Amino acid sequence: MSALPIAASLDIKAASSANSIAIGFVKNTDESFEFVGPLVADIEKFFGLNLVDELTFFGPTAKAGEIFEIPVSAADCPTDRIFLVGIGDQSGSALRAAGASVGRKVRGKNLTVYSACAVKEVKAHAISMALGAWVWNLKTDKKMEEPKLSVGSKDKKIVEEAAAIAQAMCRARDLIHTPANIKTPAWMGKQAELFAKGTGLKVKVFAGAELKEFGGLRAVGGSSPKPGPRMIEVSYQPKSKKKSVDALPHIVLVGKGITFDTGGISLKRPYDTMIEMKSDMAGSAAILGTLTAIEELQPNVRVTALMMMAENAISGTAQRPSDVIKHYGGTTVEVINTDAEGRLVLADGLAYADINLDPDYLVDIATLTGAISLGLGRQYAAMYTRDNALAAQLSKAGEASGDRVWHMPLVDDYKDSLGSDIADFNHNASKGKYSAGSVTAALFLENFVGTRRWVHLDIAGTARSEVDAGENSKGGTGFGVRLLTEWITSLS
Repeated sequence: MSALPIAASLDIKAASSANSIAIGFVKNTDESFEFVGPLVADIEKFFGLNLVDELTFFGPTAKAGEIFEIPVSAADCPTDRIFLVGIGDQSGSALRAAGASVGRKVRGKNLTVYSACAVKEVKAHAISMALGAWVWNLKTDKKMEEPKLSVGSKDKKIVEEAAAIAQAMCRARDLIHTPANIKTPAWMGKQAELFAKGTGLKVKVFAGAELKEFGGLRAVGGSSPKPGPRMIEVSYQPKSKKKSVDALPHIVLVGKGITFDTGGISLKRPYDTMIEMKSDMAGSAAILGTLTAIEELQPNVRVTALMMMAENAISGTAQRPSDVIKHYGGTTVEVINTDAEGRLVLADGLAYADINLDPDYLVDIATLTGAISLGLGRQYAAMYTRDNALAAQLSKAGEASGDRVWHMPLVDDYKDSLGSDIADFNHNASKGKYSAGSVTAALFLENFVGTRRWVHLDIAGTARSEVDAGENSKGGTGFGVRLLTEWITSLS
């Protein structure tokens, strides 16, 4: 499923034309319960209900996302269920939880649902409804069914923005969940072209001899039996010509795109850790999804996405520990562990962007290190930058969007771990015993960004969910689309 349509309206006629209606409730300081929203009285009158009486029967707590279901009926009305949904303190996070609960209630069903839960944070609520309802599989035993979603709001523009972001996240999730026997680097190029068709987005796919100078990308992707590595460049500029294109801020996004990661010669162990490695291209999926959202929203900026696509397989042409490769721009790197391949493909993309694209902002995003999952878990992505003002912008965008980031230190004392006796650097911090794998990976990447305003996002913890709950189905989350879209539109 690539998208769920989200409509906006605010009247009892629209609500009662849906199969299900969701209404939000809160708990007051005196322990009483109250339903929130302009349609509550109309819904009670239309269906002949006292909603507080109905709710009290369940013994609710009003925790955000708590949901109860009651049957209803009315003449000439398709509505047969009302969902009573806890909306907590009505914050963005609470209304995201409520939206996800509503979406999950109708997941995989050919139903319409109208949510009157969100008086505040309508965009956050609407996006999470779509994410909760999202499902993806390749089963052939039944037709894939999708619900239709409506949100109680007079602000159609806000809901249209939510729909664009939700569609982008669903597209990213679709890409992440696609198995690697289908999802080759070449296939990803075709998907980018498909998403760009009929829009203002421009796509260029670099392959073969065009990648001659991309030593990291070729070293990692040269081992695959599938068509070789690709760099997919997707570019956006606004349709409006209020300013000359050259005067607009230029943001370059670089995404890790490993379509499957065996670890290469440094094989992953135990083998079952490999099963989820079809999602090791979540960074590239996020930036492609972001570009499709940006194209819908039309901020007054320029954006270029570089998707660094390769499969890290095992074959007679696989790179070896102790190999020395030359990255785009000439920097030489000694390969220590072929399972630290993500930073090799990102280094080429960052150097290419610095040398050729003159970005005002340079951001890379990658499922880069297991170390960061130990440090931050699955609720925050790591953010590395020396630019505190830029870090503050992204932190604010993360809190607003739900894709939260934590500013991590670039510890200069650890730089000596990247030394090499035979090349400019080793890529795996093998010279030190600092036990800071995410930090040293970021320090390695910093060598390829010149003097740009640069941010590295390590999303290894947040890009995958281990459980099927809330907004997320088990597997790829689409993390980064909301964050980057929120931040980029704020620069307009």
